[in-house]
Amino acid sequence: MRDTLREDNRLFRLFIRIAFGLKGMTHLREKDNNLPSLKSLKLFNFFIYGTMVIFTGFFQLYLQDIGLDKVEIGSLMAIAPFVSIFANPFWGYWSDRAQNMKRVLLFMLTGTLLLVQFVFQANTYTMIYLTMIFFYFFQTPMFSQTNTLILGYIEGTGHKFGSFRMWGSLGWALTAVAAGPVIDRLGSGRISIVFSIMLIVAAVFMLTLPNTQKTTASATVSVRGLSKLFFNPYFIGFILLGIVVSVPNTMNNTFMSLYILELGGTKQTVGLAIFFSSIFEVGVFLLCDRYLKRKISVMIACLAIVSLLFSLRWMLMAEASTPMQVALIQLMHCITFGGYFYVGTQLTMLFVPRPFRASGQAIYTLSWSGISGVIGGIVGGWMFQNFGAQTMYRTGMMLALIGALGFGWMWYVLRRQGYRPVPVDELEEEYEEVSLPNR
Repeated sequence: MRDTLREDNRLFRLFIRIAFGLKGMTHLREKDNNLPSLKSLKLFNFFIYGTMVIFTGFFQLYLQDIGLDKVEIGSLMAIAPFVSIFANPFWGYWSDRAQNMKRVLLFMLTGTLLLVQFVFQANTYTMIYLTMIFFYFFQTPMFSQTNTLILGYIEGTGHKFGSFRMWGSLGWALTAVAAGPVIDRLGSGRISIVFSIMLIVAAVFMLTLPNTQKTTASATVSVRGLSKLFFNPYFIGFILLGIVVSVPNTMNNTFMSLYILELGGTKQTVGLAIFFSSIFEVGVFLLCDRYLKRKISVMIACLAIVSLLFSLRWMLMAEASTPMQVALIQLMHCITFGGYFYVGTQLTMLFVPRPFRASGQAIYTLSWSGISGVIGGIVGGWMFQNFGAQTMYRTGMMLALIGALGFGWMWYVLRRQGYRPVPVDELEEEYEEVSLPNR
């Protein structure tokens, strides 16, 4: 009897091991089957960022080739940040309502692909202006919605957002340096062909992704949140100084390619400059994440230092005499833009009480890429046209210096008086992943 029980016991344990073993093998097999989807997500990120840098970096050259002056180019490029103010909430709302980020993003990709053809077929300034309004309505929210897609797929997994976002930075940098000679050979009028091919490849990789019902809420501005934030003088000062510092950055993003050509450079040099501006950006984010102390006074001091580096960068741009000098100076973009964006994002989280952090992040993004984008495009174009690029960059140097002095004063006040506008329990420190404004 005991022998029979022992045998049954042994068989039972063997059955349990086999069952759990098969379950484990099934789990591993399912995990392996999901790996191609994760690779598709990385490749989609690579190609979508690569697609956007083609338009962002080289479209100004096309506008100049068809006869538009600097003011007209600046006004056209200022459409993007203005339209994004309305487009981002619109697509964010429909993504949340549809509960299918993949389907909404595919609709945006299709609209972008169709409308870019009309942009390059338009033959008058008015027609270009109108077609670009509709084009930017589909295109400008692409970055934030792509990041939302990534967050939805990795939610509840051990995957890190940065490992996927890194592929976007690589796509931006490598496509820029590769597209330069291609566009130089084909001509700026064929930018739409390169753009369309890249966009179609990105859509193919997105279609290979499995369906998911996960969504990650985008930052939206609530009326209640806004009213609360306006009572925080430090946050308002941070936002206003941020606009001052970011205006010359927008000027540079819009007119750097034209400045390189004015100095005798080629489209290959433009691609190299964009490559230099983004290739080390990921490293800056990782270093900040590891070593930066999460204390308000320390972060304000960091913004003062970054603003000084911005001022140095614009001074060097004003003194540059060769296209290669301009391209090499763009290496500072990784530290200046990367440092400001990272610190500003974390600082917003610390300034704003937890219930209103979505509103705070939305206002921060709007100030950096929205308001400053409109001002930088229009004012920068007027200055470039009437006074030259050197004057535009010297003005940017002064604006960045004003920002540095303002942040320095904020650091001094915080160091002496401290910062306690809201209860500490409403400002729990936790890491939050957020998306990159338009460059």
